[in-house]
Amino acid sequence: MGEDGAVTAAPQHPTAPRLIATDLDGTLLRDDKSVSERTIAALAAAEAAGIEVFFVTGRPARWMDVVSAHVHGHGLAICANGAAVVDLHAGGRIIEVRELPRPTALDVVHALRAAAPGTSFAVELATGIHYEPHYPPFFLDPGATVATAEKLLRTDHSEAPVLKLLAHHTELAPDEFLAVARAAAGRHASITRSSPTALLEVSGLGVSKASTLALCCAERGIRPEEVVAFGDMPNDIEMLTWAGTSYAMGNAHPDVVEAASGQTLANEEDGVAVVIERLVALAEGA
Repeated sequence: MGEDGAVTAAPQHPTAPRLIATDLDGTLLRDDKSVSERTIAALAAAEAAGIEVFFVTGRPARWMDVVSAHVHGHGLAICANGAAVVDLHAGGRIIEVRELPRPTALDVVHALRAAAPGTSFAVELATGIHYEPHYPPFFLDPGATVATAEKLLRTDHSEAPVLKLLAHHTELAPDEFLAVARAAAGRHASITRSSPTALLEVSGLGVSKASTLALCCAERGIRPEEVVAFGDMPNDIEMLTWAGTSYAMGNAHPDVVEAASGQTLANEEDGVAVVIERLVALAEGA
């Protein structure tokens, strides 16, 4: 712990938190998408000490198998940037949805086509992803429908709620694309990003990791000051500013570092586990 302490900037914790909220990619997970043995042990120790752990991610429910074996207690995770609450003990069943209304999604599509010509789209439904012909092969699914976003949103899979709209641009820089999109369509929806490429994630207005986490905490009587949060990309910023204590990863986007109250080691160095170990020691000493 001594070496870790020398490179980890951390706020002082007078008491142990009641809940830990952590992003996955670039945060809890290593770059190869694995969970290190140290992190597995730290998560188990937190739960044993009475500290709830919530995974809060932009990933869809179907991509949660990487951590489903490491969730304890309640078994819940917040997915799709707050659009879905998922029961990992029930095989990733979605138990709550905060959808993006289809008319709103169409408004965003039209606004971005005008503001950033060349944008391609994918539609993430509660039942799976569907995409346009020119959308990059990031999340291709053999069962997906390939069609224009307008058709996907108006006619196909009409009963499945839209969790988020994905927008990709081949020429704009990621932060530039985000700024353009927020200026053009920010009045319609919440727009953020978590990819190193110019790939944006569009949710219902007011839907974010932070707002859904706040709802889950309110149900448990947990106050923001009793939450410690971890993240690395712009889609984590609201959560990091909402939580009483927050850590940007050593590999975090500069805006995330500025938003967080502390900074830990990079994901490749088990930065989340380093802090959890300290929190558990604090809980055990209480």
